[in-house]
Amino acid sequence: MKNLVNQTISKAKLPIGVFDSGVGGFTVAREIASQLPQESIIYFGDTLRCPYGPRSLSEVAIYVEEIAAWLSREQVKLIVIACNSATAAGLEIAQRSFDVPVIGVIEPGARAAVQATQSRRVGVIGTVATIESGAYTRSIRGLDAGITVFSAATPRFVEMVEQGLRLDRNPIEDLMAQTASIYIRPAFQEIARDYLNPLRRCHIDTLVLGCTHYPLLMPLIRSVMGSGVQIISSAEETARDVADALRRRGQLEDASEIACYRFATTAKEPQEFVALGSAIFQRPIDNLTIVTLDELAKLRR
Repeated sequence: MKNLVNQTISKAKLPIGVFDSGVGGFTVAREIASQLPQESIIYFGDTLRCPYGPRSLSEVAIYVEEIAAWLSREQVKLIVIACNSATAAGLEIAQRSFDVPVIGVIEPGARAAVQATQSRRVGVIGTVATIESGAYTRSIRGLDAGITVFSAATPRFVEMVEQGLRLDRNPIEDLMAQTASIYIRPAFQEIARDYLNPLRRCHIDTLVLGCTHYPLLMPLIRSVMGSGVQIISSAEETARDVADALRRRGQLEDASEIACYRFATTAKEPQEFVALGSAIFQRPIDNLTIVTLDELAKLRR
């Protein structure tokens, strides 16, 4: 399934496509926009089928195919799967199927963890689908077979992130600050301790946040893990991979270009997508397209 881009349009002028099951991928889009402010972005949130974590990998792989096909139709020059579950399920298929580079978030996060660990004992937290796929373990051990990886599924963290965003619309920097209070509340701390204490007992020195929602829980996770554990978010490394891929292909925009941001969602009532997404992306979401599941299904080959 090769999707050909109109060759009359300069690929250097095309946007970057970013997609996630909902709003968590805005943490990645935000980092791309920060590192590459001249690059335009189309962000797709599959909110109607969110979350992907409890779904089977084969089901999520179909969603990856559909959304990547939609972004390809919009003539993007590169696709970022800004969702760990979707990366685990569909990255390889998408890379074989589309004629633009497709980048996931697992390999960048794994690489950062390998570079960070001193004890060679690394923890990974994520959705059920991501953890059960074993993708992080394979990626980390593929870079350093001597590293021991300890994984834990933490599915309730996603709902905690979105609950916190509904309660506090302050800038994302405030939410991620060491002193942030919105997530440091007894009910959240109890859940976090139940999830994270087994990893603490494994004496890890590095913890990978294997879900793009999780960086917003940084103060909560730090409060449980302690200052001796480095916490890795894949957003920064993914943005660097995007920049490197575009540079190698001669597709980076000139620094003088003005970026344009577009958004799409499967949500029938997108008010929450707009509210939560703008809180994370820290830019207004006012150029929004509603995409139906029927429209996506027609794009599947």
